[in-house]
Amino acid sequence: MRRWRDSDREPFAALNADSLVREYMQGPMTREESDAFVDRIKAQWEEGGWGLWAVGVPGVAPFIGYVGLWPADFVTGSPMIEVGWRLARQHWGHGYATEAAREALRYGFEVVEATEIVSLTVPQNIRSRRVMERIGLVHDPADDFDHPGVDPLLYPHLVRHVLYRITRAAWSARR
Repeated sequence: MRRWRDSDREPFAALNADSLVREYMQGPMTREESDAFVDRIKAQWEEGGWGLWAVGVPGVAPFIGYVGLWPADFVTGSPMIEVGWRLARQHWGHGYATEAAREALRYGFEVVEATEIVSLTVPQNIRSRRVMERIGLVHDPADDFDHPGVDPLLYPHLVRHVLYRITRAAWSARR
């Protein structure tokens, strides 16, 4: 896990153009959209001191995607921090998201001093939900919500989201 480099932009754009990687999001991204997201990631680090890390695997690939923390204030209207990940599909199933997400939680609780960290996805994204559960987040169906940023006309199957949570106390007890 490391800060972003300009050399990450091309493989990140390829990852974001993959319809399978973006299956549970609002379609593939253009190169311009992907680059703009990298710019937002860098700005979050500069302004907030935390964000999404670029992830590489020594001896395997210098860049496989991202894992980290992201503002999720839109969920309740109050400040929230989300732990999230997006990896190139050839790197799924190797435990990279789980390992890096555990480190992101540690950073979020110990460095950022968050009191709670959440994660969210659509109900049908079983792979991500399993990562959430492996890192200790808990789902309460009462927290599920309709994502305000999803176009309900184009992506009605992506509107409903499940929300998982872990408090600092619960995370500390698991260590």
